[in-house]
Amino acid sequence: QVQLVESGGGSVQAGGSLRLSCAASGRTFAMFAMAWFRQAPGKERESVAAISASGGGTYYADSVLGRFTISRDNAKNTVYLQMSSLKPEDTAVYYCATRVRYGLGVRESEYDYWGQGTQVTVFS
Repeated sequence: QVQLVESGGGSVQAGGSLRLSCAASGRTFAMFAMAWFRQAPGKERESVAAISASGGGTYYADSVLGRFTISRDNAKNTVYLQMSSLKPEDTAVYYCATRVRYGLGVRESEYDYWGQGTQVTVFS
């Protein structure tokens, strides 16, 4: 069983930065891709970024490209999301996810385990 615990959320002024972390349990962390999703009030959960098992491959949603950076430290079983130039429309609950299938998935249906989420609020 895999457990994911997010941290690092909070409130920040527009233009500011936050770094989210997601600590994973389980010895298979380094074998599979990880991803960040977000869900804003009244909206469906959407993909934000994903990273391959080795960290060599990444995906970003158009809305965050150039502002967010996903990374991982397999020695620490942790994936990060560095968020810069934050906008009010980035306000959402952010979830990390992992899968037990090979390859880099980007859709919600391609991920098997989810964290509980961390709130990010960006005010203008």
